[in-house]
Amino acid sequence: MDNLQAIILGLVQGLTEFLPVSSSGHLAIAQNILGIDESNVMFFAAMLHIGTLASVFVAYRSDIAALFRELFGAFKDLKEYKSFKINRNPTRRLGFMIVMSAIPTGIIGFAFSDFFESLFTKMVFIGVGLVITGTLLFAAERFGAGEKDIYGMRVRDALFIGLCQSVAIAPGISRSGSTLVGGLFSGLNRPLAVKFAFLMSIPPIAASGLKELISALGQGLGGVSIVTLILGVLVSFVSGFLAIKWMIKVVTNKRLFYFSVYTWAAGALVAGLALKGIL
Repeated sequence: MDNLQAIILGLVQGLTEFLPVSSSGHLAIAQNILGIDESNVMFFAAMLHIGTLASVFVAYRSDIAALFRELFGAFKDLKEYKSFKINRNPTRRLGFMIVMSAIPTGIIGFAFSDFFESLFTKMVFIGVGLVITGTLLFAAERFGAGEKDIYGMRVRDALFIGLCQSVAIAPGISRSGSTLVGGLFSGLNRPLAVKFAFLMSIPPIAASGLKELISALGQGLGGVSIVTLILGVLVSFVSGFLAIKWMIKVVTNKRLFYFSVYTWAAGALVAGLALKGIL
């Protein structure tokens, strides 16, 4: 892999991780077009996930620091009052809802990840997944969103959003898109829906990166130079940070329809080319 390919893959990973267009699907497409064998760049791909994970921590550093403070506070209250006091403040309640959302994501991801990962080599499934993503975004933009703040959010809402996120293990289904759809259909207000989507993405992105990293340890750098690796990770970090900032504005200004059009077109193109044997 050369530096240009690393930049392209880093850009694809960073932008599409947080734009509702499916990072895994786009990364598989990009690797196919560039003629890169995924099995030879497992360590590089894992490090790209680390780069995008770092961008979430930087973009939401204040919120994440507050969540960790409330985590310790919750255990202190458990010791003193025999209760986590989840409604003590908005931050603690947000953290509780994030934990709840991780339950269906973890269960379904553990049970079906190997099956869905096997589909990523089949471009037609990625194309179909992109079309589904576009349809979900369109429906959420037309019929979703409400006025719920964090105190209006219920456990069933968190579980539903987590279930939506778990669907994103399928090829071509966007993680950020599915969680945004879940939040909007649950009636969350738009700022909360986008914040919740990005904060709840931290555990699965970290788990995915760790899983890939462990699998790639025996492979080493796989022929990728240190400079190329650093370049790819840096690009994924910067582009991921910019994508987060952009998405906050997109969701707030009700502009998800443009991503629907893109994923419909991209999905139809990829599926068509795959059926013809070109991809």
